[in-house]
Amino acid sequence: QVQLVESGGGLVQAGDSLTLTCIASGRTFSGYVLAWFRQAPGKEREFVAAITWSSGTTSYLDSVKGRFTISRDNAKNTVYLEMNSLKPDDTAVYYCAARQSYVRRSQDDYNYWGQGTQVTVSS
Repeated sequence: QVQLVESGGGLVQAGDSLTLTCIASGRTFSGYVLAWFRQAPGKEREFVAAITWSSGTTSYLDSVKGRFTISRDNAKNTVYLEMNSLKPDDTAVYYCAARQSYVRRSQDDYNYWGQGTQVTVSS
């Protein structure tokens, strides 16, 4: 059974950096997509970034391009989200998610989810 465990959230100030970690287990992830979503209070869960496990192809939400970087370490079964120049609007619970095949941006297309990690950015 696939398990995703996030860590690395916290309280930071605007302009600071933070790196989230997602450790994946339960199977080999060749052919999978690992993604980060976020959900702010009162808002729907939105796609942030994704990476294909095999080729490392990445995809980003427009508002985080140039500030966030998604990467993976295949040997450690780990996906990272490096977040720089954080803004108060980035405040949300961040979730790691996985699906087979190609990148999709709807949460409904992802089969596996972590428990989430809170990121709070103060102004």
